Amino acid sequence: MSSPDTADTPVYLVFGATGGIGSSLSRRLAARGVRLVVAARDADRVQALADELGAEPYPVDATQFEETTACAESAVQRFGRLDGVANCVGSLLLKPAHSTSESEWMSTLAANLTSAFSVLRAATKAMTATGGSIVLVSSAAARLGLANHEAIAAAKAGVIGLTLSAAATYAPRGIRVNCVAPGLVRTPMTARLTANEASLKASAAMHALGRVGDPADVAGAIEWLLGPDSGWVTGQVLGVDGGLASVRAR
Repeated sequence: MSSPDTADTPVYLVFGATGGIGSSLSRRLAARGVRLVVAARDADRVQALADELGAEPYPVDATQFEETTACAESAVQRFGRLDGVANCVGSLLLKPAHSTSESEWMSTLAANLTSAFSVLRAATKAMTATGGSIVLVSSAAARLGLANHEAIAAAKAGVIGLTLSAAATYAPRGIRVNCVAPGLVRTPMTARLTANEASLKASAAMHALGRVGDPADVAGAIEWLLGPDSGWVTGQVLGVDGGLASVRAR
């Protein structure tokens, strides 16, 4: 990053920065020369990413309210402002309800919905006086019925509800809240699906554009929602899904 102490350079905080989408987003932001804080649970991986990008590392469990609050406060103390926060933390569980254990249900809610609420809570506290942009990650599975997605669909649908309510609550304070709803994206988390040729072909066929997503597809949308070019956009659910949730091409 260039000019890391320039007061008018935007400051962005990415939770889940070491994941497939989070790392792609972090690299895109760093390439723009912003001041960047990368946050993730694995301290070694987040340090390595920060070293690569010239960013500030912050090990954090995004499901823990006190940790996300401390992270956002640290960013403000370090840079004097916080312009945008993205939560790229998540998990994937593909099981029918009757085969899903209580612990799987709770961990799916924690990784996807609790982390979103925790990050939103921390970010709005940090942005109350200055405004800013918050972007969460939902899923196409929250917008249409997909077999064996009960737990993850419920959690991601909660993210949509959270986005809409928070957008209404915080608009008077100049805080925009939006979310993206990806289809299947080729990341380490989805490797079990995308590494198998037959499974990948079947998944690609479900998307009207005929392919699954790459992390950059989603990261580019988040980057736009975080930045000033989307300054009149709030309370939106942006489908970045190859048409999965809304288009049937055949």
